[in-house]
Amino acid sequence: MNSKLVSIITPSYNSEKFISETIKSVLNQTYKNWEMLIIDDASKDKSTQIINTFCKQDSRIKLFQLKNNSGAALARNKGISLAKGEFISFLDSDDLWLPKKLELQINFMLKMNCGLSYTSYDIINEEGNFKNKIIACKDKLDYNSMLYSNEIGCLTAMYNTKILGKIFFPEIRKRQDYGLWLKILKIQKYAFGLPIVLAHYRDRSNSISNNKLEMVRWNWNLYKNVENLSFITSIYLMIVWAYRGFKKYS
Repeated sequence: MNSKLVSIITPSYNSEKFISETIKSVLNQTYKNWEMLIIDDASKDKSTQIINTFCKQDSRIKLFQLKNNSGAALARNKGISLAKGEFISFLDSDDLWLPKKLELQINFMLKMNCGLSYTSYDIINEEGNFKNKIIACKDKLDYNSMLYSNEIGCLTAMYNTKILGKIFFPEIRKRQDYGLWLKILKIQKYAFGLPIVLAHYRDRSNSISNNKLEMVRWNWNLYKNVENLSFITSIYLMIVWAYRGFKKYS
């Protein structure tokens, strides 16, 4: 097994209900050469105490605290700036990885010599029960195909800094992960998918993905103000995005 360091970036805000399970899913990885950088976004609950308990038990887990609540983009970018790994991956504070996630994905990336990869994942509810819904990844994506829909689950994404350097999220409040993949695909022609379920996405009732009007607003902002696309192109992409999103989650 290769020994390349992987940096796992985890933004955390009021995550006391889920963070223990998330950290344990990292501790259970068959691939052991990792660091987990948890960026607390000015939480008001007991999550930092829980995280500190794990930090004392395993030096690979590191907690960094932001003074003011700044949103996931700034928290993730803080983690990227601190990351020492050749590979950078992302895991939110309520999601979970399967034990072979890192091992299989790193081997896949080395074999493909790719800068950005992603995997399939399934969906669980707030209590951790399966919703019998698998989001199967596509084998290959480029910039143009990604404009129609965000086909990469953030909890599955990993990029190689040796190929790409460190690339940061656009500093927008929502849809910053989508913006990052588009940014990378302007540099690296293709991203490649490993068609195996290697993560569990927790579908929460108060998440942005369940607030459809907010999703529309932030997706429009991404097309017009981040990607600087024309009004007509943005309208067309919004229609296709809405249709695909309905099919994907229905």
